[in-house]
Amino acid sequence: MPAPAGPLAGRSLAGRHALVTGGGRGIGRAVAEALSGAGARVTVAGRTEAPLRDAVAQQHAAGYFIADVTDAQALNAGIQQAVAERGPIDILVANAGGAESAPFAKTDAEQFRRMIDLNLMSVVHATQAVLGGMTAGGFGRIVAIASTAGLKGYAYVSAYSAAKHAVVGLVRSLALETAKKGVTVNAVCPGFTDTDLIRDSVAKIVAQTGRTAEAATEELARVNPMGRLIRPEEVAAAVLYLCSPGADSVTGTTLTIAGGEV
Repeated sequence: MPAPAGPLAGRSLAGRHALVTGGGRGIGRAVAEALSGAGARVTVAGRTEAPLRDAVAQQHAAGYFIADVTDAQALNAGIQQAVAERGPIDILVANAGGAESAPFAKTDAEQFRRMIDLNLMSVVHATQAVLGGMTAGGFGRIVAIASTAGLKGYAYVSAYSAAKHAVVGLVRSLALETAKKGVTVNAVCPGFTDTDLIRDSVAKIVAQTGRTAEAATEELARVNPMGRLIRPEEVAAAVLYLCSPGADSVTGTTLTIAGGEV
């Protein structure tokens, strides 16, 4: 993705240290690239080293650490390492997440726990690790990558949808607590986006129904009134806006990137 153009161009985030969880692939990778292009020092985190290392090699990130975002202790240790190496975290983009699908009748308690741990508690853990430093410094930007599933329902993903609704609720509540502390808290809610997550969903549809990958992709794209998948860089542009000086008064909101679906 080229460097951002227009009022967000240049180095509007120069001197800021940004952490992007799940920053090696998909939306997280696009967000890291956009923030780096705006001048931020970016740390990416994830479970797999190769894509994180590649993000650094491509100059989309200044550094990385490996951690499972559902493990609060490991995530906190990685964040403290990043702070020691590159300074306090000014921007947190809590992007790491994932979806599992099943009819509700076959969705057991363990799937609900996995989805809550991965999609909600990962945001909680990362936020608790950086919020003290942000409030002490009088500045912070927290952006949670939620989903249109946090604003409406989808069949066969009740656990995922419940977790993403919880993320939106967390953002709205925390924004009220931090409104006078220089910290904004927002969510970005993409629709079906062209990432590995969607490709995994397409593969599952193909396996279960015998449809072609093209037909399965078209079925998901039809949910978007524009008739296409969202591009990761479109989500990244929304994140960049929420982190920019022009969004100083934007907090407790959900920015939906879904072509009119919601």
